[in-house]
Amino acid sequence: MKRKYILLPLAIAMVAPLAASAAQREIISPDGRIVVTVADENGTPTYSVKYDGKDFLLPSPLGMKTNIGDYTSGVTMSGKVNADKVTDSYSLPNIKKSKVDYQANRETITFEQNGKPVYDLEMEVSNNNVAFRYLLLPQGPTLCCVVDSEATGFVMPDGTTTFLCPQSGAMGGFARTSPSYETNYDLDAPMGSNGWGNGFTFPCLFKNGDDGWTLISETGIAGDYCGSHLANKQGSEYVIAYSMPEELNGFGSTGAAIPLPGYTPWRTITVGETLAPIVETTIPFDLVTPLYEPSKDYKYGKGSWSWIIKMDPSCNFEEQKKYIDFSATMGWDTVLVDALWDTQIGYEGIEKLAEYGRSKGVDLYLWYNSNGSWNDAPQGPRDIMSDIVTRRKAMKWMQKNGIRGIKVDFFGGDKQQTMQLYHDILADANDYGILVIFHGCTLPRGWERMYPNYAASEAVLASENLHFSQDMCNAEAKNASTHTFIRNTVGSMDFGGSTLNKYYGADNAHGNKRMTSDVFALATAVLFQSPVQHFAMAPNNLEDAPVWAVDFMKNVPTTWDEIRFIDGYPGKYAVMARRSGDKWYIAGINAQEQPVEVEIVLPEGMPTTGLNLYSDTDKLEGSVKTVKADKKGKVKVRIPKNGGAVLTH
Repeated sequence: MKRKYILLPLAIAMVAPLAASAAQREIISPDGRIVVTVADENGTPTYSVKYDGKDFLLPSPLGMKTNIGDYTSGVTMSGKVNADKVTDSYSLPNIKKSKVDYQANRETITFEQNGKPVYDLEMEVSNNNVAFRYLLLPQGPTLCCVVDSEATGFVMPDGTTTFLCPQSGAMGGFARTSPSYETNYDLDAPMGSNGWGNGFTFPCLFKNGDDGWTLISETGIAGDYCGSHLANKQGSEYVIAYSMPEELNGFGSTGAAIPLPGYTPWRTITVGETLAPIVETTIPFDLVTPLYEPSKDYKYGKGSWSWIIKMDPSCNFEEQKKYIDFSATMGWDTVLVDALWDTQIGYEGIEKLAEYGRSKGVDLYLWYNSNGSWNDAPQGPRDIMSDIVTRRKAMKWMQKNGIRGIKVDFFGGDKQQTMQLYHDILADANDYGILVIFHGCTLPRGWERMYPNYAASEAVLASENLHFSQDMCNAEAKNASTHTFIRNTVGSMDFGGSTLNKYYGADNAHGNKRMTSDVFALATAVLFQSPVQHFAMAPNNLEDAPVWAVDFMKNVPTTWDEIRFIDGYPGKYAVMARRSGDKWYIAGINAQEQPVEVEIVLPEGMPTTGLNLYSDTDKLEGSVKTVKADKKGKVKVRIPKNGGAVLTH
């Protein structure tokens, strides 16, 4: 549905000037708990955020520098203000909550310089969320500009601690493919650091002492702007930062070229006393609308994936047939055929595999390299997704052979040219009825609603690193309980986990050892949200994994109708509930040395008897048993280090 705007009487919006040299306006959330104050004292626009009367953002700068003017100072409110109430109701099958009712109070404030309007600040405040963007205005005959940088900042209260993911340098890492949002988070760190020198990738989480939590991100980029990240300017001040010059092999602008009038992306701020508003927010999707109609009724679901356990050699015809059989046995409907299929299987072989899969009720996803001229990754197919002619030719072939989706890898950067490539791949793929997963990539920014055939993005230090590093296996529980509260809160996360192998090796006897339990694997299948899941299970799990675990993985949903935060702390433990239809799943994991005990109040509508509890002993020996809630509708669960718990019915 389209967003609706109800014009408010101007008297509701107006706030008297504080003094002759400054003006001030307040925008208040529908529930009255958030107050955003926009001011222009001494010609420097700022905004601040209070929640329940407490400072969550101190006065923070607004404005930007462009090639037609510097709008960071000497800018004042013009007195022209439009106030609206925004309402929207929409349904999406591929995010954390299938039905959303959104309400916000919105003001559009015009700022001028030297008596001429230069931009509108659109400020939208909903319960627990603040969002704003700029509309840059034409300047005489000038109808386009380049935004070189922004002054937009976020000044945190004293004592705030940070939970941030450092931005890696450009053209580094494997085959010069960075940055790709794949570094470890620094947890509960003091303010003042700038990561590894390049700032931090979105989303960014802050703890405001005992007052609560703040999550900062952005949404609404459709190839029409560069992606941004956060940099520490000094002390407690963080600012919007654009792409690094070296990204995309040094080609392209670090800023954004836009027509006038033209919008910047939405900057989003989610606040709350607990992590519940952050876990449950839908703000990345509330602010955007679909860009085109779906060409078909897209089907999500579960599948298998040989590469994560067996690596490149497994990408051969016979092994992929085995995985098709495995998916069929599990009741899953896809197999992801990973890199090198073009040379190790061939196009004719893929056609035969697709035909064999259809006979088993199993469709294929195919891996593609994104490049192009921006990485040295040798894996093929190469040089197809980067060109509109070869890309559409390949997609037509995929459509003919019933390929369900593609996984496009190795982007490495946030320049506007790269964001345009994401946009073009998605739009072309929709023409041919193909779902799209991105890896080695940027953060999705509202794409689940904007692009009907978008499935998920990696944009996280994902499961492949468990295969490559024992240290990552040792830290799996810590990282999983981090991603739940940060990365996965703003968009679908294609982590590719939930293995029941004991080792990351083809024989399940060699390779990096998994340190987490089988119940932990079940829990992450619930905790990690993505409508398409290719789990890291292998055909041998039908023989060497517990029957109760295999049966759970056969039936766990990948699309959800509701989410509830229950308990947790980033990097320590996480407990949350998800509902699919009328069935609730409550999942928890623990990374701490000591077991965590959680008293769970069952959601309304969840039965109190005949519940299935999957749990671990202190030795990570898993089992499933039937339990019931106490008289108050509560169930106690105990989760040891590296263990998990799942409660369902």
